[in-house]
Amino acid sequence: MLLRRIARPLFASWFVAEGIDALRHPQAHVTTARTALTRLDATVPADLDLDERTLTTVIRAHGAATVAAAGLLAVGKAPRLAGAALALLTFPLALAELAVDKQHRGPKAERRQRLLRPLALTGGALIVAADTHGRPSVRWRVEHAQAVRAAAAKAEQAREALHRD
Repeated sequence: MLLRRIARPLFASWFVAEGIDALRHPQAHVTTARTALTRLDATVPADLDLDERTLTTVIRAHGAATVAAAGLLAVGKAPRLAGAALALLTFPLALAELAVDKQHRGPKAERRQRLLRPLALTGGALIVAADTHGRPSVRWRVEHAQAVRAAAAKAEQAREALHRD
C-alpha cells in the first residue's frame, strides 16, 4: 500500500537521526545513561559500575542497532521485526529519560516532551510490529490450516463410512 511506503520512512527518520547522533556524539547519551544507571543502582542495588569507555561503546552499539532497524523499516525489509526491534531499543530510552526527569530542573513542558517522545515512539513501533498488511496473522493461518486438515480428515472418514455401508 502506498501509505505504508510513505509512512514507514517518515516514522523511521527519528530513529535514524537519534541513532546517528548516538554514534557521532555519544557523550550526551552517556550522561543520560549514567544518570539513569545511578538512579537504578540507588533503587535496586546491582553492580552496574561501567567505566566511561564501556558505556560509550554500549551507547554507540545501541545507536548502530537503532539505525540498522530503522533502515530496515524505512526500506520495507522485515518491517514487523524492525518495528519490534525499535520498540525494544526505544523503551529503555524512555526509562532513562524518566530517571533524568526527576533530577532535571528545566521547564516542565521540555521535561514532559523529553519523556513522552520515546514513549510515543515506542508505541508507534509496537503498532508497526503488529501490522500484518491486512493479511491474517501467523497464528490465525496455523489454526486455519489445522482446522482445514481436521475437516478434510473428517470428510474422508465420512466418505469411507459411506462406502463401507
